Amino acid sequence: MDKNVTVLRIEDPREKQRIARQILEALKEWFEVEESREQYIADCKDWIFLAAKMEEEYVGFICLRETGKATVDLAVMGVLKSCHRHGVGRALFEEAKKIAAQEGYSFMQVKTVRMGMYEDYDRTNRFYLGVGFQEFEVLPELWDEANPCQIYVMYLGQ
Repeated sequence: MDKNVTVLRIEDPREKQRIARQILEALKEWFEVEESREQYIADCKDWIFLAAKMEEEYVGFICLRETGKATVDLAVMGVLKSCHRHGVGRALFEEAKKIAAQEGYSFMQVKTVRMGMYEDYDRTNRFYLGVGFQEFEVLPELWDEANPCQIYVMYLGQ
């Protein structure tokens, strides 16, 4: 991990939305559907929100939302492309995992496009597998046929 990465929990709803907009609009390869991107930006104000800073610039964020009494969903995550492979995503994820466990969740899940569909999403899948998620289920038509939904899950030890 780059030693210059700092992960902060953000509480202010407007600041959450500002950071999310800055990052997601820079990542249109993954967040190309404007309606979905805007929904993430709107909803993140109510979720656990962690942001990564390098020097004085926000370079990534991760949001967790409760989906059940024991389960939290990694709802959205983004890291500026210039910061990929510098430990930013891993630092965000490790802090999110720690907070989820502290708040009493037993499981974390994440949804993405199944491996083998698009190279950008294959990198995303490899990241999730690399931090310890396990393949749980594929829902081929949750989103649409061209984007089968891969669900990964992780036990947090609660």
